[in-house]
Amino acid sequence: DWGNHDDWVLMLPEDPDASARRLRAAFERASGAAVGVLVIDSHGRAWRVGTVGVAIGVAGLPGVLDLRGRPDLYGYQLQTTDVGFADELAAAASALMGQAGEGTPVVHLRGVPYPLRDGSVSELLRPESQDLFRD
Repeated sequence: DWGNHDDWVLMLPEDPDASARRLRAAFERASGAAVGVLVIDSHGRAWRVGTVGVAIGVAGLPGVLDLRGRPDLYGYQLQTTDVGFADELAAAASALMGQAGEGTPVVHLRGVPYPLRDGSVSELLRPESQDLFRD
């Protein structure tokens, strides 16, 4: 991020999933609780105005929740619903952290129902064959 510093650029972690795993291990040692950790950043979106928080590193929780086969509110079986779970949490955390001078580097979300499993940000990346922005 060049915009936050005059003389240098703040780089993203080389392996954000590994950074999330290290943070998760430290939090679990300190608290004795099983936790999920996201490393997040903000980005713009095609055809939308405004930045939004997204996950760039995931540990201890799913990147994507596959809801296919579950019933919807009216009892119909979901056919294609994959939820970008880590990105949804990242957006909520980003709203709490702020995008300006708030200086809130960590958000603790409680009561979020999710299956404990090791996810990865790669779950959120669309396969090249489905990428509409590539030739």
